[in-house]
Amino acid sequence: MSDMQSPLICRVTTLDLALQQRPWPFADERRGEIDAHFAEQQRLNPNLWNGRVLLGRDPVFAGERLSASYFETDFASFLAWRDWGFPDKEIFNGFGMGALLSIDGAFVCGVMGERTANAGRIYFPSGTPDLDDISGETVDIAGSVMRELEEETGLTAADCRADADWHCIYTGVALAMMQILRVDMSAEALRARIESNLAHQKNPELVGIHLVRSRADLTSAMPRFVTAFIETQLLA
Repeated sequence: MSDMQSPLICRVTTLDLALQQRPWPFADERRGEIDAHFAEQQRLNPNLWNGRVLLGRDPVFAGERLSASYFETDFASFLAWRDWGFPDKEIFNGFGMGALLSIDGAFVCGVMGERTANAGRIYFPSGTPDLDDISGETVDIAGSVMRELEEETGLTAADCRADADWHCIYTGVALAMMQILRVDMSAEALRARIESNLAHQKNPELVGIHLVRSRADLTSAMPRFVTAFIETQLLA
């Protein structure tokens, strides 16, 4: 993901994310191009799967509340929108991230594997919301964070304490909703535990763990919304 504007950082306690049934003109009007693009991406990476995902629009920050609406589309349309430079500027990819924080003050990030659509990128456990993250008529980002955490690292809600508030980093095309997950383990012990879990996964999404203790540990492989969040925490 690239940044379309300087990050807007807001801290909220409530996520009000309504699910709506609505068309996406971009996906409908460019269906043939999108399908051809996805076929080529699948040829390059056969692990890609055209499942259903949820994208957002109309974000509003008011006090301690973030409100937005979400709609369902296919992964092929999302991938084309991303790869073609985000042609529909009214849409954003709004996802939760579990910002793992060790007891000795290090943030714990994962390195994405070659089988993913973000190979080589470094960030916290996360994923674009999908149908598993729907709760009634809303999108459950807190549930998404815990689901992605377990899928990617093997950790569960029992292994961490989630802060009550959310750090929202909005770049125009991406809205990362960060929740700090505090783990009562040292950074090295936490890395060893996650790497042990990865070694037993048949098709792990992550290929390694990257620890961030200071600005010196930030790299160009991290999206801007990740480095922006970490920088605010290092200065706190």
